[in-house]
Amino acid sequence: MNKEEFINAVSNLGLNLTSQQQKNLEIYQSFLEEYNKTTNLTTIVNEPDVYLKHFYDSLTIIKEIDLTKVDTLLDIGTGAGFPGMVLKICYPNLNVTLLDSNNKKLTFLESLKNKLNLEVTLIHGRAEEFITDNREKFDVVVTRAVASLPILCELAIPYLKVNGYFIAMKSNALEEIAASTTILSKLDSKIININEFELPHEHSKRTLIKIEKFKPTNHKFPRQYNQIKKEVSNLLTK
Repeated sequence: MNKEEFINAVSNLGLNLTSQQQKNLEIYQSFLEEYNKTTNLTTIVNEPDVYLKHFYDSLTIIKEIDLTKVDTLLDIGTGAGFPGMVLKICYPNLNVTLLDSNNKKLTFLESLKNKLNLEVTLIHGRAEEFITDNREKFDVVVTRAVASLPILCELAIPYLKVNGYFIAMKSNALEEIAASTTILSKLDSKIININEFELPHEHSKRTLIKIEKFKPTNHKFPRQYNQIKKEVSNLLTK
């Protein structure tokens, strides 16, 4: 996907990028490719693939939520900034927090945010640890291909305000969706939409899972990651 095709594709999603936003994305891609020569951030760095598999893919979230009406957004396991940094560039109204346990990736994001003069909060840590002072503080939580859906639900939903939305960005997630029923009930949340589609050009499958939270989360959640993972592994292997 070249830049012109990208601009047209996101326009079809309902987003018209300003010249400055387009320039910021160009800087992002170039800086990512250069930085990746010395620090392993991602296997996808060349321009056409970044514009399709990172930038466009990140923005498909707007199929499910109007980000012009959102204040606070948390991206758990942001990696090299996908989708959170892309969303901040394209929706400057957002107060974005990027959370990752890999300090090398956060160092890259710190340099990038300074280069682009963006106000973004960067947090080095694990989701089950950062929750202590940040329970129910976010309107929207997003994750992109970080872990299985039942694990992500338990890690993400405690951060949501009541009536907030968790958007999980996955490739193929039918088995994971079925395995999430029990934990979603315990978290007083439910799936309100599943949006399956293909990326343009390469036609790889994508799934957006939109989950709404209806009541405050019991403070025993999230549990320690290893405990969550063990329980979910048992569910998925049944």
